Amino acid sequence: MAARRISSLLSRSLPLLRGGKQTYGGRGVYRYSSAAALEDPIKSPVSVQYDKLLINGQFVDAASGKTFPTLDPRTGEVIARVAEGDAEDVNRAVSAARKAFDEGPWPKMTAYERQRILLRFADLVEKHNDEIAALETWDNGKPYEQSAQIEVPMFVRLFRYYAGWTDKIHGLTVPADGPHHVQTLHEPIGVVGQIIPWNFPLLMFAWKVGPALACGNTIVLKTAEQTPLSALLVSKLFHEAGLPDGVLNIVSGFGPTAGAALCSHMDVDKLAFTGSTDTGKIVLELSAKSNLKPVTLELGGKSPFIVCEDADVDKAVELAHFALFFNQGQCCCAGSRTYVHEKVYDEFLEKAKARALNRAVGDPFKAGIEQGPQIDAEQFEKILKYIKIGQEAGATLETGGDRFGTKGYYIQPTVFSNVKDDMPIAKDEIFGPVQTVLKFKDLDEVIQRANNSRYGLAAGVFTHNLDTANTLMRALRVGTVWINCFDLFDATIPFGGYKMSGIGREKGEYSLKNYLQVKAVVTPLKNPAWL
Repeated sequence: MAARRISSLLSRSLPLLRGGKQTYGGRGVYRYSSAAALEDPIKSPVSVQYDKLLINGQFVDAASGKTFPTLDPRTGEVIARVAEGDAEDVNRAVSAARKAFDEGPWPKMTAYERQRILLRFADLVEKHNDEIAALETWDNGKPYEQSAQIEVPMFVRLFRYYAGWTDKIHGLTVPADGPHHVQTLHEPIGVVGQIIPWNFPLLMFAWKVGPALACGNTIVLKTAEQTPLSALLVSKLFHEAGLPDGVLNIVSGFGPTAGAALCSHMDVDKLAFTGSTDTGKIVLELSAKSNLKPVTLELGGKSPFIVCEDADVDKAVELAHFALFFNQGQCCCAGSRTYVHEKVYDEFLEKAKARALNRAVGDPFKAGIEQGPQIDAEQFEKILKYIKIGQEAGATLETGGDRFGTKGYYIQPTVFSNVKDDMPIAKDEIFGPVQTVLKFKDLDEVIQRANNSRYGLAAGVFTHNLDTANTLMRALRVGTVWINCFDLFDATIPFGGYKMSGIGREKGEYSLKNYLQVKAVVTPLKNPAWL
């Protein structure tokens, strides 16, 4: 279970039409065109236990006493009111993290002791898998099957992976041109500020917290205001596993207040941010204007998915559908520019339209649902705005294009054809269930067009030709190229972007470098036996 990848959803995803028959169904599972409205939402199987800030090992109210609502995307109704942190709370959290780093046991523990705490934490999360998954679905709107069978097990795998790294972080002995002993030390960087997004709250928690703790740092983490709940729950489990007070602090709140205070704080030694490119620029600016703390950024994307002329069209349609519509299209690396060779374009388009029409949209707690609601009203309206812009620009709306039902933030799976590269729907990150299908003639053309983007996060290539795959994998200016697959996110695979898709890499061994300082130590040698 723990080793499953996001891409394994393909093997469980609702299949293509076979012989004109739907091979799935069930009460409340709708193809979007077959129902005018959703049933009443299923009652969440869990309740909210933690809605305060976590500072120095204690759940506390915000200093101002303010709270803000977190909403159920299925209805727009309030799930809970959560403590709203601001600059004063960030100061308290940073002070706790600084004391835990400078005076506390965490960086002074043996690597083996830190490893045991991380492993105990992973075991506790695994034990509470269903509860954590239900809270994530309730707060975020993603299908429960995705949360429970893919994302929480992947979360566990990531922490076990980083637990394994704790006692394998070490420096080197370096030869010098003379009688000197030279060694390098890899030291924890100190107090780390981390800001995570709303589309994958748990996984982004793991991507950031795992390597930072493995390296011996302390953390102040700001959650997204749309999805604050799951981080508070798993952080409680972290303390049950033996994490010392002050090592991990959680501040819920808004970007202009809590986020800006964290980025500007003079006692924060490192920042890591995942979110939009525009916000990433602000994070960099605030770092530069304060203490020039180093920054890791994982930002937006407009990833090309290239279907070559030798493709098995049925398989290409399914993979391209998954690459775009997974997680309600709210994925930074979504294959949101589907380039299809002219020889298979017409066949691909018809089948892509049929697949979108056949997508199961509904309450994410229902079995068999592929697509739940968008995260909130703002994102919902943004997507609908882009759909209108696409139509006005001259693209052909093949299917979808409107809300689904009358309650909540559901949107019909949407497919556009006759899309041109200069249209906003082909250039901008829509972050929703909107597939744009573009036609190309040859490799040189599609390479130029795919690279003609301010983003460079990821790309997908679908071909049986090894030479074609090798040409594209080297030519595409992106951080990840998936060939005949998409969205493989193993713990070992680094992830990050070129151009305006970010700075640095997360996951794998590369992520450890984000949270370490390298110190050179030089000592004279008297009459050395060898050099």
